[in-house]
Amino acid sequence: MDYADKEEFLKEFGEDYGYPNGPKSIDQIRATEFKRLENGTVYLDHAGATLYSELQMEAIFRDFTTNVYGNPPNCKSLIHILDSQSDISLATCDIVRAAREQVLDYFNASMKDYKCIFTSGATAALKLVGEAFPWSHQSSYIHVYPLAISRYALSQGAAAFAIDVEEAVDNDGLSEGLVTSTKISLHPIQRRKGASFPERDPAGDAYNLFAFPSECNFSGSRFNLDLVNIMKKNPERILEISPFSKGRWMVLIDAAKGCVTQPPDLSKYPVDFVVMSFYKIFGYPTGLGALIMRNDAAKLLKNTYFSGGTVAASIADIDFVKRRQGVEELFEDGSASFLSIASIRHGFNLINSLTVPAICRHIASLGMYVRKVLLSLRHENGADVCTIYATYTSEVSYHDTGSMVSFNLKRPDGSWFGYREVEKLASLSGIQLRTGCFCNPGACAKYLGLSHSDLLSNIEAGHVCWDDNDIIHGKPTGAIRVSFGYMSTFEDAKKFIDFIRNSFVSFPNKSANGNLSRGGSSHFSPEGIRMVMQFVILLYLASDLFRISGMERWLSVSKYVIKFITVYPIKSCAGFSVERWPLCSTGLLHDREWLLKSQTGEILTQKKVPEMCLISTYIDLNQEILVVKSPRCRDELPINLKPDSYNGGIDEIDLYGQRYEVLGYADEVNLWFSKAIGRPCSLLQCFSPKFRVCLNKRGDTVMCRDLESRLNFTNEAQFLLVSEESVSDLNSKLSSKADTRKGIDGVTVKVNPMRFRPNLVVSGGEPYAEDRWRNLKIGGCNRCQMINFTHKDGQVQKSKEPLATLASYRRLKGKILFGILLRYDITELDTDSYLEVGQEVHVNPE
Repeated sequence: MDYADKEEFLKEFGEDYGYPNGPKSIDQIRATEFKRLENGTVYLDHAGATLYSELQMEAIFRDFTTNVYGNPPNCKSLIHILDSQSDISLATCDIVRAAREQVLDYFNASMKDYKCIFTSGATAALKLVGEAFPWSHQSSYIHVYPLAISRYALSQGAAAFAIDVEEAVDNDGLSEGLVTSTKISLHPIQRRKGASFPERDPAGDAYNLFAFPSECNFSGSRFNLDLVNIMKKNPERILEISPFSKGRWMVLIDAAKGCVTQPPDLSKYPVDFVVMSFYKIFGYPTGLGALIMRNDAAKLLKNTYFSGGTVAASIADIDFVKRRQGVEELFEDGSASFLSIASIRHGFNLINSLTVPAICRHIASLGMYVRKVLLSLRHENGADVCTIYATYTSEVSYHDTGSMVSFNLKRPDGSWFGYREVEKLASLSGIQLRTGCFCNPGACAKYLGLSHSDLLSNIEAGHVCWDDNDIIHGKPTGAIRVSFGYMSTFEDAKKFIDFIRNSFVSFPNKSANGNLSRGGSSHFSPEGIRMVMQFVILLYLASDLFRISGMERWLSVSKYVIKFITVYPIKSCAGFSVERWPLCSTGLLHDREWLLKSQTGEILTQKKVPEMCLISTYIDLNQEILVVKSPRCRDELPINLKPDSYNGGIDEIDLYGQRYEVLGYADEVNLWFSKAIGRPCSLLQCFSPKFRVCLNKRGDTVMCRDLESRLNFTNEAQFLLVSEESVSDLNSKLSSKADTRKGIDGVTVKVNPMRFRPNLVVSGGEPYAEDRWRNLKIGGCNRCQMINFTHKDGQVQKSKEPLATLASYRRLKGKILFGILLRYDITELDTDSYLEVGQEVHVNPE
């Protein structure tokens, strides 16, 4: 840590950072309440869910192990029916009632005017309002981002509008000035097909709903709550959309994010509905939220469903229901989540000890610092590194930005880094952040500048939420978001900034020591980079094995020798080493010829099931059997390779954009593998290579690019080759990294070539000389996180190495490269071709 950086930070933000007037400093909070972060984890996804305090959880545990709580039926209101409740149930009712009061106090809401209804979260609270609101064909629903409620409005014939709140020119912040200067821009009106536009009731009896978040979870921009008073008192002057501004307007605030640092003050702003979740504020409990609702608004809602204490009486065989009168009783279906409700007081006690204003100032100081540094970053050519998504132009419609920074990163040539690349590299550096659209498609499209045609084109290209399609047609489909919590520190922010600088800011290209150009442009086509990889090279192994048509001679610039040959019969399971092994049209005979499939049809790999690496394999060619062993199975399993041994039927699977015909096995084989990996699965073998088609991202059959390149269940190519010299250089870098010197159990990290699961290990020449070997069809291997798995004493362990170190110097256009991929040229196939350890390797250099 550069202490000069922290001193500079404290000069600017010292009055706000770290709770200088609080019961504990930020350093004391981290040392006593978040000891689990001492392993170097940097958690920057507090907008998704903040972290619970260890002292908070200890208080909850003491509470639950000291007191007895029982199901509190029929006591949702403030009145107890004393002769129908046990003492424990009554005590639990008191806890639930006190929790409601604490929630209302947090929003400065009078119990005379508001009720607190517990839900399973903010989303459930929004759903409750949408289902029970008195929609009609004359109603309007206007929303900034709470999109889902529009489905309910449209289903009842109401009109729905998405809007943008635009900048104001008056900065006095008074409501009358705001009325004249705030402008709302409407998107096209939505109505369900077949719905008409009837005449609006001149009396204005329709009920309308205006919904907006107190803080945007995409940009962090905060909305001015004066909008509440405007919409309730004089909506025509701000909406300017007569006749749809007629009727009674009600206001909903989604405070799931905003209530963390600036909960709406309901004594100043008569909001009808506020939704929130508790884990956003203090981490625990999850699965519990609340709807804070004005009493007069509650009378308008109609809850059709009833169960578990929401009715006073009902008759089973006729349509008779008598509703309860209390608001809580009417809308809380079933038993209350009373243990979760009992736990929230401990979270509020923690927040109140620090105070919400102090938390707001602390978090804002970190957000402002990160935003300022990101905007200052420049590549070597002077190009900006970072584009931040926020609205700064309005001083009235939006307050200062909140606890988050959303952004994307650019290369020196102006192209974008994919957000998934940033997320994966951040994870390797121990940094947890969030990427995508953050369940906010409206804000995502707005800030990224994605038109309707862009969005439809992305969907047509196969993009859906949470996939890896982060760049389509040169545009980002989402963003990167970092967000801070009350326990975040300057050190967290600094480590994140250093990660961005070291990983994404360009520096002079280096041609030696295995360094790849980072951030610069590549002479390979973007489609080629995305579909295959960046480095395309060629290895010529003993001219009778690997050929190029028309080539008469081979060049040898250095003496390379095959040191190891490894065959991996079952995808993601352990392989076995051989001295000599036959070749076939798919590469090494029987390599990746089998795989495991779950009962749901998912192809299993070590990334999903690390225990697969504990399954050892061996093939006896003379006896024609595959032998598998596992520490979880008492007996080894022999599998006959003869064609007449299959009795599990023929099936089809899709894998890596290709469709295969596969053979299944009997139940006893599948039961053995299910026991070995601890979950139900089945073994499949690649069948006739004649049946092989390619699929596009939508699953449609298309022409394969290369019909002669025959693969079993490999990811991208028939062979993976690594060199001992490159591995040795990687180990040198691992041992020199001070922050990653120690690995599992304090042992210095050292990587064996077999960690990369290569088919061929060669020796001879300089480290990374394979990068410069000429191309055939395919190329440099894009490393996956499986190389971070190790197994010891029958246990699978995962670390951040060696992938984190490789990412620091072997990354190009989103790929981390190590080793090279090869294809066996079958144009002049020799049926008696073998690879042997000790065989010389002749290369054709570039």
